[in-house]
Amino acid sequence: MGRGWIGVDLDGTLAFYAHDDWQGPTHIGEPIPSMVERIKNWLAEGYEVRVFTARVASTSDKRKAAQKAIGDWTEKHLGVRLKATAEKDYSMIELWDDRCVQVIENTGMPLQSRIEASDRKCGVPPQ
Repeated sequence: MGRGWIGVDLDGTLAFYAHDDWQGPTHIGEPIPSMVERIKNWLAEGYEVRVFTARVASTSDKRKAAQKAIGDWTEKHLGVRLKATAEKDYSMIELWDDRCVQVIENTGMPLQSRIEASDRKCGVPPQ
């Protein structure tokens, strides 16, 4: 493959997540259909996809149980067991996450700032 891998956050990105209903690291919500289809397309295109989640952080005492639960869940909903990780490396090419803020490389400036500035310049009202 050699194309690098795409990281996809689990809770709130790939699977529905209710902040007030945490049931432990092995309970995973229902799949988010649009994300499942996106991942299936990436896999068909030959990309490696990994589930990127704190549930498998090296500090988690339930890491192995969470990895198994995630593998079982992805096999059921995607037809393949995806690797679960909590670490980035130089082969990661994208990260899809409901909590991250994308910055413009080498500037520290949030991408959203550039989008908003461009919209103002073009007369697009703020949302």
